[in-house]
Amino acid sequence: MPLFKNFIAYRIGPEWTPPEPHQLEDALQRAAFVPCGPTQPLSVGWVPPRGQEHGAMLEAIDGHWILRLATERRAVPAGAVRAELEARCKAIEAAQGRKPGRKERSELKDEIVQTLLPRAFSKRAAHWLWLDPAQRLLVVGVGSARAGEAVLQPLVDVMADLRHVMPLALVNTAMSPAAAMAHWLSAQEPPAGFTIDRDLELKDPGEARAVVRYARHHLGLEEIVQHIREGKMPTRLGLTWQDRVSFELTEALALRRVAMEGAEAPPSGEDAFDADVAIATGELSGLLPELLEALGGELAPGQAAALATMAD
Repeated sequence: MPLFKNFIAYRIGPEWTPPEPHQLEDALQRAAFVPCGPTQPLSVGWVPPRGQEHGAMLEAIDGHWILRLATERRAVPAGAVRAELEARCKAIEAAQGRKPGRKERSELKDEIVQTLLPRAFSKRAAHWLWLDPAQRLLVVGVGSARAGEAVLQPLVDVMADLRHVMPLALVNTAMSPAAAMAHWLSAQEPPAGFTIDRDLELKDPGEARAVVRYARHHLGLEEIVQHIREGKMPTRLGLTWQDRVSFELTEALALRRVAMEGAEAPPSGEDAFDADVAIATGELSGLLPELLEALGGELAPGQAAALATMAD
């Protein structure tokens, strides 16, 4: 089972000091996942990465820390809430000769949601986190920064409770991924160690918002270069690194549809998890530095803001 199908990377500030693993383990156990109650819309907590009941919440393997955060959402369909709210408002108007005001409608809506929640379906998800204390790197198994924020906050809270405040910043590069991808496609010269695959999405940033997609298609086409000349910018591009890891790079420096092409099949049984971790951390530890170098090099957390100020 691959650890990361999608991921986004963060740098940890230099002032952070890692807690002792046993301290972090105890804190994670206190914040263990508990399923939603009948009227609870959301539950968030930590689960054992190995999937074993009552297992460890923190797995430390060759200096890499692996964690897993679980979420459960219980949501009432908005249409059902609206229909019930309108029915109750009409009943009040018919019985009392008045229309409920804004505050009363809001209170009725909250009451309806609480009434319907026990019958609502719940949806669970789990997200991998890989923390490399030595490199001050945190990788989160999501496809966007917005999704990453929701997964990061519980970890930030745990670290704060342990008085090991963890400042985080998205990994940033001197060249934007969109500009780099446009250059690679126009010149048909991928960076060293990488090959261009057969999937691409281009978007017009103007009012037209035109979108052009190529799926499983040869990308060495003059029409692609023409799209770029006309102002369309790549938002997703399929790449392969060293013939071993294929992925889609996005304009926001997220990696999606990650596949370890060259990895051997992991063993079964108790050793499978350790093998998965070794493969994922080993391959991505090689891929990420080369990808960041291909994007002009990584900027320090405060450097991007300084460059933007100078540009203004």
